[in-house]
Amino acid sequence: MDIKYESIMGSEKFDQGVLGIHHVTAIARDPQKNIDFYTGILGLRLVKITVNFDDPTNYHLYYGDELGRPGSIISFFPLEYVQQGWRGTGQVDTISFSIPENAIEYWINRFKDKGISHRGPTKRFNSEQIITFVDHDGVKLELVASKEAENRKINAWNGGPISIEHAVRGLHSITLTLEGYEKTVSLLTDILGFSKIVNEDNRVRFQIDDTVRGEKVQTTVNSAPSIVDIICHPYSHRGTSGPGTVHHVAWRTSTNENQAEIRNRIVKFGLNVTPVINRVYFNSIYFREPGDVLFEIATDTPGFLVDQESAELGNKLVLPKWLEPKRIYIEKTLPSLKIPSKGNMGPETK
Repeated sequence: MDIKYESIMGSEKFDQGVLGIHHVTAIARDPQKNIDFYTGILGLRLVKITVNFDDPTNYHLYYGDELGRPGSIISFFPLEYVQQGWRGTGQVDTISFSIPENAIEYWINRFKDKGISHRGPTKRFNSEQIITFVDHDGVKLELVASKEAENRKINAWNGGPISIEHAVRGLHSITLTLEGYEKTVSLLTDILGFSKIVNEDNRVRFQIDDTVRGEKVQTTVNSAPSIVDIICHPYSHRGTSGPGTVHHVAWRTSTNENQAEIRNRIVKFGLNVTPVINRVYFNSIYFREPGDVLFEIATDTPGFLVDQESAELGNKLVLPKWLEPKRIYIEKTLPSLKIPSKGNMGPETK
């Protein structure tokens, strides 16, 4: 499939699109099982235990590398009493993590030992080996082995149960499943700074176009995840939100000023965008892209060290200042958790 489209922005160039993937947020059911899987099976660090700021009766759990750097983060809203979600069009279908090429056999053996059903390794675009699996709620995941992962050792968490040689090295990419793609392609290429680089069957790959932005930004998959794949399924069913599905994908921007510029471009593109929302660890704007996937533009700063030291990340429930007066009520509402420590189950959060 070869995508053709007309640029709505003409030949205009811009200094700063997005820098790649900031984080991906999905919906889980049981928060303890979520922690056990992403720390105990995948070996990620639990970097922040907080609440959904829009619904503080539910947790918001963040996982990533040692510091929760942008590009390494996957987060979850655990919703125990809502209907199961179903993957379909208008959603992020797959979240892909990066691993070194020599780690494929390790992960296959690990999944066998842990009883994790998986498929692969399969090949994609002749250069990537893929292991496909789902978590306990049905969120579709991939481990993508490529030589570029060698340049991302900083994203390997060395305090978990997996050696740094084989550890996950942040996010690799996301895959969108859409009924149609033309307007989404225009958004990616004209507004957010992506370029089409390759296609295979009904999968089309886009990556950040650094040449447009000159020397101001050097962001490729070597230093940050900057890949989005689109799969076109015009006759597939629409996805429904709930446990087992992705809630949104957040794209990185370096400063509030760059975020404001991108917001202006998105508005001119004809999409409704929220005002800037303070998420404590980053500032965010939200909008639905033309295929109905919820996108966020999140700033790199201030990051997860704004309210905890590095050694303390993920060791207790942290609330924003405006929710501290309600801490007693919130803690009574939330289920107790056991948190990991060096791959073992540690003290409870409360």
